[in-house]
Amino acid sequence: MEEVVNPEELSLEEGIFLVRLARDAVSSYLKSWKVPSRPPETPETLLRKGAAFVTLLRITPTGERELRGCIGYVKAAEPLVDSVIHAAIAAATEDPRFPPLRTYELQHIVFEVSILSNPEIVTLQGKDRVKGFVIGRDGLIIREGFYSGLLLPEVPVEYCWDEETFLSETCIKAGLPPDCWLDRESELLRFSAVTFREEQPGGAVVKRDLRKEYETTCTHLFRA
Repeated sequence: MEEVVNPEELSLEEGIFLVRLARDAVSSYLKSWKVPSRPPETPETLLRKGAAFVTLLRITPTGERELRGCIGYVKAAEPLVDSVIHAAIAAATEDPRFPPLRTYELQHIVFEVSILSNPEIVTLQGKDRVKGFVIGRDGLIIREGFYSGLLLPEVPVEYCWDEETFLSETCIKAGLPPDCWLDRESELLRFSAVTFREEQPGGAVVKRDLRKEYETTCTHLFRA
């Protein structure tokens, strides 16, 4: 069995490479409408299979970040470098919530790349499911019948959600009632991710410490 990239093993340098790759792939595609090839200088680790999401955030005139596209792959079905290229282009041109990105917008877009671990089933049921994951570490997937919804680990951090809200919003993302997580018929999975993001469009790339961000920003949730 081919080895899959463990997100925790990625270095900052490899994260910087992936974020720059995502930006360059979108820029190239918007000019030529051809999917670019992986760079010849791709680090060997990134040639192993891996799952990735790419998120585009538009910087508003007031300096706030607004979602402009987010698409990715939960399954490590291709080399991580290719997964990032394909996810970046899809986030820019195929997210049904937004019109396709145009080249002039790139100067206002921050690129974020999240590398995912393999999802694992949370075996807890009912209200105990709030104990089955950690905000700032885990993302969630809820499945029930033909419905499925996924939220990345950074989402509850940015909105300061508690555990129940995170579960409810994942249900809503799946097109299900917000209390679907209480149903025994629903399947709950968690996954971790390592996230790298530009500090500003085309700027320095940092590795996000989501747990620290959550505890710092959402202080009202930690007061006695």
